[in-house]
Amino acid sequence: MLTQVMAFQYLATFALVFLTMACRSAAVDPLSPGENAGQSEVGTPAPLLQGGAPGEASRNITVEEATDLSGIQHTIADVAFMQGMIGHHAQALEMTTLLYERSTWQDIRMLAQRIDVSQADEINMMQGWLVVRDEGVPGNADHHAHGTMLMPGMLTPDQMAELAAATGSDFDRLFLEYMIMHHQGAVIMVEELFASPGAAQESQIFNFASDVIADQSMEITRMRRMRGTLENR
Repeated sequence: MLTQVMAFQYLATFALVFLTMACRSAAVDPLSPGENAGQSEVGTPAPLLQGGAPGEASRNITVEEATDLSGIQHTIADVAFMQGMIGHHAQALEMTTLLYERSTWQDIRMLAQRIDVSQADEINMMQGWLVVRDEGVPGNADHHAHGTMLMPGMLTPDQMAELAAATGSDFDRLFLEYMIMHHQGAVIMVEELFASPGAAQESQIFNFASDVIADQSMEITRMRRMRGTLENR
């Protein structure tokens, strides 16, 4: 009989402890809507992370800063970059057109096809970006106009004439030399854009500019290898 009483008292004590713990858990529910969800500590909002430009670290921003980002507008530097890059890409397509007529090297022809597809698509994107924002849209041949300032890496009329006059392996060598220079100029344009205060904050232009650096840097490496192969023939 004594054993049964002790067992009953033990069970009663255990039940009381269990109920007390349950009540405390319900009072501070870490997933209770509107109370603790999304907080790193009680009453402290969890930090939001904003990605940085290529080569730069991300940073924590407040909710207020994140809200402000939704209203970001394009800048004069953004417009100048898009307008200048249209002419820059257009000249690259002129260079690949010459290549199809003058080179039979399959590797360099495949490179030209990649440049054609990617840069023609990007020209259409940049033109659409400018139209939506009611900004001036340059034509693909505007960079030929007298007195037009060429973007970094673009070939002068004399250099384009030199390329057009070359044939065979001399053309392949000169094409690689000039297209490497051309791509390096595009990378410089992006770096100048990112260095402009307030520029490249719109997601579309930020992503495009970042892709230009990644894609054209990769192609520069590839063309340097091809140039080495050509020199060793």
